[in-house]
Amino acid sequence: MTERTPGMSTPGLPDLLGALSGATGGSTRTQGQAPGPDQAQCSRKGCRGAAAWRLEWNNPRIHTPDRRKTWLACAEHRDWLTDYLQSRGLLKDVLPLDAPEGRA
Repeated sequence: MTERTPGMSTPGLPDLLGALSGATGGSTRTQGQAPGPDQAQCSRKGCRGAAAWRLEWNNPRIHTPDRRKTWLACAEHRDWLTDYLQSRGLLKDVLPLDAPEGRA
C-alpha cells in the first residue's frame, strides 16, 4: 500500500477538502487578538481580530436611504475603515459593537 502525505488525496493531486480544513499546515496572517468562536471578527482584509465597533453605511446609488450595511472593526482598524467609507460618502454611523440596532 502506498503511504500518503497529509493534504494529498492521490499522489501528485492536492486534497482540496483537506486544504480547506487546514490539514496542510498553511499559515494565516493574523492581526490583533483572535476572536473566540462566538465573537465577531474585524472586516478589514487579512485581519482576524475581535470586532469592537460597528460601522453602518449605505451606497445611495444602489441602496434606499433607510438601508444599512454593516462592517465590523477591531480597535486597530476602526479609523482605517471609517476613513475608507467616509472618503466615499458612504459612512452613516460608527457605534460600539454592543450598541442597540436602529440607532441613527
